[in-house]
Amino acid sequence: SYKSTINQVVYKDFDTLFDIHPVTRKLNVLTNVDAVVRSVKNLVLTNKGERPYQPFLGCDVRNRLFELAEDFTEDEIVENITDVINEYEPRAELIDVVADVKPDQNSVNVSITFRVINQTGETTVNLLLEKVR
Repeated sequence: SYKSTINQVVYKDFDTLFDIHPVTRKLNVLTNVDAVVRSVKNLVLTNKGERPYQPFLGCDVRNRLFELAEDFTEDEIVENITDVINEYEPRAELIDVVADVKPDQNSVNVSITFRVINQTGETTVNLLLEKVR
């Protein structure tokens, strides 16, 4: 009899904190949703030109926090985040990005909803981006 097998794709990334597993003494590994969530956060928090040899990687949202609140809008932030995730994170199927600029608190609340390609459920990442003095 013929049995079809489906290869389940597993996404793995090293934990960027470089923590060591207490028993195996190996680096911790993030898989599937956790790996993609970490990648999305890193993309949003990276400014263009910050990574060597990748001058266009990033979305400059943190740099824009130092501009006057009138100089940028939620739409521009959403567009920047959407572009960087669509360009640099093929494992995430973007569903929605919402940005809420709070000029009085010098911060932006960002909510990113996506689906990992090999998963069925949606995942939401919430970030509070603030000026650091």
